[in-house]
Amino acid sequence: MESQDSSQPLDQDDTVKEPPKKQAEIESGDDDEPDETLAERLWGLTEMFPESVRNVTHATVVSTQAGLKFAYSFSRSALWIVFSTSIILFAPVIFEVERAQMEELQKNQQKQLLLGPNSAISGGVPPPIMPPMQQQR
Repeated sequence: MESQDSSQPLDQDDTVKEPPKKQAEIESGDDDEPDETLAERLWGLTEMFPESVRNVTHATVVSTQAGLKFAYSFSRSALWIVFSTSIILFAPVIFEVERAQMEELQKNQQKQLLLGPNSAISGGVPPPIMPPMQQQR
């Protein structure tokens, strides 16, 4: 009996059904129109504003751009002047301070070699001792 059941044609309920094409067409209905870029959409929106608003907006954008370029250029020049001047003015001072520190270090090393390790720390001169204070009656 089983062999007879397997030889029979499949019923309509047993067939594999394909998804309906109409639903897929409805969902992808926007594919017929070409894709717009953001710039194209913004350009299309300009038509809804009057000419005076567009001119004022354009002038504002252009002047803001020019102002930013000027501010950037001015800040670059100002920073160059400030930093180069400070280096020229303060570099000799820094070198002199470093030279003085090195001379002091060399003097301390010479004292340590000649007089012993304790002389360089104290500077060679013992600290002054205060006399005891007298009590007043």
